[in-house]
Amino acid sequence: MKYFIFIFSLFIATSAVQAQEIAFSKIDKSPLDVVIHRDNNNQAIARVIYSRPAKRDRKIFGELVKYGEVWRTGANEATEIDFFYDVTINGNLVKAGAYSIYTIPGEEEWTFILNSQTNQWGTKHDPSKDILKVTMDSMPSPQTIEEFSISFVEDPDGLILFMGWDNTLVNLPIQVAQL
Repeated sequence: MKYFIFIFSLFIATSAVQAQEIAFSKIDKSPLDVVIHRDNNNQAIARVIYSRPAKRDRKIFGELVKYGEVWRTGANEATEIDFFYDVTINGNLVKAGAYSIYTIPGEEEWTFILNSQTNQWGTKHDPSKDILKVTMDSMPSPQTIEEFSISFVEDPDGLILFMGWDNTLVNLPIQVAQL
C-alpha cells in the first residue's frame, strides 16, 4: 500500500509540473555581446557591452539611423564601455571607469560621445553628462556587415576601437595612459 501511495504521489507531482508552462524569455532580436581587450599579461584594458541589431534588408545609415542625430550605438540599453586603466582619447585623459557610448553618425565622419551615466535605456541620452566628444573616421566596409559589431584591434600606441554595420566602418584610437 505504501508503494502504491508513493507511486500515485509521484504521478500527481509529475503531472502538476508538466501542466505548468515554463516561460523562458524569447531570443532578443538584438542580442547582447561583450568584447574585451587584454594586454600581454591577460589583464583587461577595456570592455564593451552592447546589443547587436541586424541589418535585415534595411538601409541603415541615413535612414534607420539618421545622419546628424545622436544614436545609442547599438540597440536596447545604452552601450557601455569600461576602462580598467586611465586612457587618452584624441589627447583627452579619460579616467578608469564605466561610461556609456553614444555616436552621431555622419556621411564622412562620426562624433564619438562618452557619457558618465550608465545603466539607462539607450534612447535616454542626457547631454549634460557627456564628458568627451571627438570625431571618428568613417570609411566604407569592404563587405556588408549584417549585425552591428564592435571590436578592438591592437595598435603600437594602444588599441583601436572599431564599430561597423551595413557598409560602414568607424574607428577610434585609444592610448593607455598607464600600465
